[in-house]
Amino acid sequence: MPKVLISDALSDIAKKVFDSNNIEVDSKIDFTPDELVKVINNYDGLVVRSATKVTKEIIKAGVNLKIIGRAGAGVDNIDLISAKEKNIIVMNTPGGNTNATAEHTLSLLLSLYRNLPSANQSTHQGLWEKKKFKGLELKGKSLGIVGFGNVGARFAQIAISLGMKVSVFSNSFSTRKKDFPNIQSLKFSDLIKNSDIISFHCKSPSDGKPIISMKEFEIMKKNAVLINTARGNLIDENDLKNALTKGIIKGAALDVFSEEPAKNNVLFDVPNLILTPHIAASTFEAQIAVAEQIAQQISDFFNLGKVTNSV
Repeated sequence: MPKVLISDALSDIAKKVFDSNNIEVDSKIDFTPDELVKVINNYDGLVVRSATKVTKEIIKAGVNLKIIGRAGAGVDNIDLISAKEKNIIVMNTPGGNTNATAEHTLSLLLSLYRNLPSANQSTHQGLWEKKKFKGLELKGKSLGIVGFGNVGARFAQIAISLGMKVSVFSNSFSTRKKDFPNIQSLKFSDLIKNSDIISFHCKSPSDGKPIISMKEFEIMKKNAVLINTARGNLIDENDLKNALTKGIIKGAALDVFSEEPAKNNVLFDVPNLILTPHIAASTFEAQIAVAEQIAQQISDFFNLGKVTNSV
């Protein structure tokens, strides 16, 4: 009987799916890297979210490991090269948290445009500063989306329904253009120059370098805002701090960071900046969906030899 370890917090539905497919499963979170190295040889499969870092050392120690499942889309926390070298299949669950992430992107944008965090804090203090918190409307604004996968496409649909003008920078957009006739495709430099709002929904560059630094900030509109619910290293955090502090752009909202967990970050206490702790996909509905999906995919692999959503 195959044996699977779930090493991050996951909905109980995953265990139910494994049990129903005659797959033995252990669930234990908060492993240290050294602890995981010591036990991983006991398992044929490993299920993670974003907390567990599946390093080269862990993969090397997993002598019986055949598959790693990511309950979510991003696989930045998994050493894909080492997995490939050992012929270990890596699966993810694209689409399971698409709507949750798109809605969180909208939440961050609305919070930024309407000064909601500051207005909430002020009102709790009894200050009643109505004149201080004059916001902006989304209708008629130009939204530039960088990356057009599942989340980018869903956020575009939401934005269009709210009366926004949407442009996209994506190498794959041409294959989907017919389904989105109201969206304009732009070069990256034109998108960041002409957009009121720039939202990131793309993978990290292969070289790991940020795609937004001071050079890009300096050609953006002065009233531009950035939203990032994709990958933490897309934006140079030091340059973002300077851009916000000096008023080069209007604001930003981030759910992801260059190093996570972000316990100490240069962006803390920077003005006109909203930060959330990588929770875009953290809805009850999304977590149930990705847990069920990854458990079923791994079950199908062990019982049917079927490979789904390999990366």
